[in-house]
Amino acid sequence: MRRRFAALFLVAAACLVPSPASADERAFAAALEEFRRLHRAETGRAGIAGSSFYFVREGRTVAADHLGEQDAQGHVPVDARTIYHWASITKTMTGIAIMQLRDRGLLSLDDPITRYVPELARIHNPFGNTEAITLRQLMSHSAGFRSGTWPWREAEWQPFEPAGWAQLEAMLPYTQVTFRPGSRFGYSNPGIVYLGQVIERLTGEDYEVYVDKNILRPLGMHDSYFDRTPPHLLRHRSHSYHVRDGRREAAPFDVDTGVTVSNGGLNAPMPDMARYLVFLIGDPARQAEHELVLRRASIEEMWRPQIAAGEDFSQGRMAATTQSGLSFFVDAAGPVRFVGHNGDQNGFRAYLSLCPDQRAGSLLAFNTETRAVRNDPSNRETAESRIALATDRLCEALAQAG
Repeated sequence: MRRRFAALFLVAAACLVPSPASADERAFAAALEEFRRLHRAETGRAGIAGSSFYFVREGRTVAADHLGEQDAQGHVPVDARTIYHWASITKTMTGIAIMQLRDRGLLSLDDPITRYVPELARIHNPFGNTEAITLRQLMSHSAGFRSGTWPWREAEWQPFEPAGWAQLEAMLPYTQVTFRPGSRFGYSNPGIVYLGQVIERLTGEDYEVYVDKNILRPLGMHDSYFDRTPPHLLRHRSHSYHVRDGRREAAPFDVDTGVTVSNGGLNAPMPDMARYLVFLIGDPARQAEHELVLRRASIEEMWRPQIAAGEDFSQGRMAATTQSGLSFFVDAAGPVRFVGHNGDQNGFRAYLSLCPDQRAGSLLAFNTETRAVRNDPSNRETAESRIALATDRLCEALAQAG
């Protein structure tokens, strides 16, 4: 067991030097070592098969740690090429795609969703006209749609997610708006699927093709993809697990998210996600390259709070102070402004967290879910959440140094 959970610290050549010269660097190094101890201890204690952690600072990966196994049965260790499922962190790319189309003059964020997906007019809206629901409300999870995309799956033999739009469309007359649009936050997976339809219908391309051409490839994320793994990457694809009644059980391997791909279909190794993190944080040396994907001003616009999300304990810092931006969650109640998104699906847990004012951020992935997400404060107490929230201290150390 000790060997299986030994950390393989793969620190980039541009990493912090072993004996930082300044007190500020020593403080960050101490915070990083403390986090690493907690990461190792919690994953071992909770029976998590495998996990990876990256910390990016000033455009460089300064910590790259891999624990445990990507395949517990075959005893294949996690390494830098291990491919995790990033689940709802996909939503941030869907939001970026919408902003790209906005910047190209193809839509406005305050356009009604029915302008692009007219079938949604068939949804029952007891609060008024469904045509008043906007793209902005969908991006900020304030449109009033339910949380689950397909809440009618009851048996293991049923498809993992609905395969095509026709299945969702058939259920629209049986769907209703659950609260007055724009009045409050309500995390909605189908709302992001509707945005995926906007992208496909405006561009004439499948969501996966559009994002690959307009986000993944320009950022050099060449081992990232959606849904089923291509054969040449299959040996790097992580298995996933659930802990139930104290026992770890395998989840289905290499699933297809179907029509919900814009909501949670991304798979990627840590180095690719580090490139995405650098893009989000911003690197002056790569500004021209990054602005081919999205203007800096548009990224910052996505981080402006739109509506309070403090009653939801599944996203961002899972705190009463969390707010929803446009496809990102924001928390600026303390000394550090945090921006991020969480993901969980099919035994995977993933966390993307930025402290943009410190020009830094972290990535954390697990291939084991120790408990299903609950939308209450106890969600902060799972091993995965405790580890994720502990990354805050790294940003706080940088803020104190600044």
